[in-house]
Amino acid sequence: MRKNNRNSGAATPLLMAGDDGWSGRTENNEQKWLEKVVDMKEAKEQILFSLPMILINICYYLIPLVSVMFAGHLGQLQLAGANLANSWATVTGFAFMVGLSGSLETLCGQGFGAKLYEMLGIYLQTSCIVSLSFSIIISIIWWFTEPILLLLHQSPNVSKEAAIYMRFLIPGIFAYGILQNILRFLQTQSVVLPLVILSIVSLLLHCGLSYLLVHCTSLGYNGAALATSMSFWLSVIILLIYVSNAKKFEHTWRGLSKESFSYVFINMKLALPSAAMVCLEYWAFEILVLLAGLMPNSERNTSLIAMCVNTEAIAYMSAYGLSAAASTRVSNELGAGKVNEAKHAMGVTLKLSILLAAIVLLALGLGHNIWAGLFSGSATIIKAYASMTFLLSISTFLDTVQGILSGVCRGIGWQHLAMYINLGTFYLIGMPIACLLAFKFHFYVKGLWIGLICGLIAQSSSLFLITRLHEWTKLEPSASANERFV
Repeated sequence: MRKNNRNSGAATPLLMAGDDGWSGRTENNEQKWLEKVVDMKEAKEQILFSLPMILINICYYLIPLVSVMFAGHLGQLQLAGANLANSWATVTGFAFMVGLSGSLETLCGQGFGAKLYEMLGIYLQTSCIVSLSFSIIISIIWWFTEPILLLLHQSPNVSKEAAIYMRFLIPGIFAYGILQNILRFLQTQSVVLPLVILSIVSLLLHCGLSYLLVHCTSLGYNGAALATSMSFWLSVIILLIYVSNAKKFEHTWRGLSKESFSYVFINMKLALPSAAMVCLEYWAFEILVLLAGLMPNSERNTSLIAMCVNTEAIAYMSAYGLSAAASTRVSNELGAGKVNEAKHAMGVTLKLSILLAAIVLLALGLGHNIWAGLFSGSATIIKAYASMTFLLSISTFLDTVQGILSGVCRGIGWQHLAMYINLGTFYLIGMPIACLLAFKFHFYVKGLWIGLICGLIAQSSSLFLITRLHEWTKLEPSASANERFV
């Protein structure tokens, strides 16, 4: 993303324009009003960055979700099993990998702003080493999915189907960690437009592959999960070819280096809090799926709450484009030692998030029946999903705001603070209220979601206060990587 090289005295260009005369002020009154509300130049840059990022993240998120849709049309049990498996994969693997890659938003983002270009490739390799190491642990957990789900009192039939699905996802977790690291490496350099084409290609290939494995082979249900693993590896290969051959990365990617092992500890100090920060939030959503399995008519309620979680996740993918823009702008400006510009970028992103939330809410209100029909042909489930639309609208708005603020925290390097906030707001406020309303007052699925909303309100408020009140550290571009990030 291009930097705004404005100084602190150039923050009000509309006053300068006003000095040209009365006629100039009246002719551009509407434009000046907009500029008073939001810096149009900064907003334009962020929009041009965030829109491609939205599409990119949605495409990669849809890869496992498309597989769930293919599996779901094989029957209601398959739908429940695939949804539970996808939720389990998210909370124990996918979310963790996304979180680990968050260290690169600080390291690569600030390194790029400080013009330490050669370090970006080193940090990428280090993060891949960390991700692959944790992938081994995650694959062991996935192999024993069925007994774990039974221990959590899930339906035996649904647990068995989910366990079968999970075993075919194991190869995919190794690819997914590498994929997320490469995406962060490119994001912090504001390389997004080429990724749009590459992500669309990956998604289209996955749709074709899923259809072939599910309907044209004997794999059927298992083929849906296998297609996800294969598509993640295809995505990694495509991105590696791009990074290795594009001239624009000649300074930031110089091939494999043993030096990357020297920065494992530095990476871990940011990666683990970042992973915890992301997982604590993901877990709060996915715990709702597990709690739904404890209710009467568990198959229906599990499918319904999982559909709501997937809807929220898709909406968050849209917000993640702006979150990535905020993280990149903040980290780049802090790396260059421009604290005021970093704060200004955050303010612009928050204002844009309100517009994005309005668009998502409109789409949700008008198209909820169509969206629900993609997951299930059951009229009962579609009707139940429609009754959740209002609550989904509230949670989506709050999730958009907190997503932006979380991106700011990643750009600054405050992952540990966000981790504590997520722990307190979701697990000391949101989850207790959810359980109370769902099981004590028998609001069931709606009660679970109301509790989640309470957690989101507390989370968004806390993140906003910390970004406003906590001192933003100005980093010295001349400092060494170890001095700046340890």
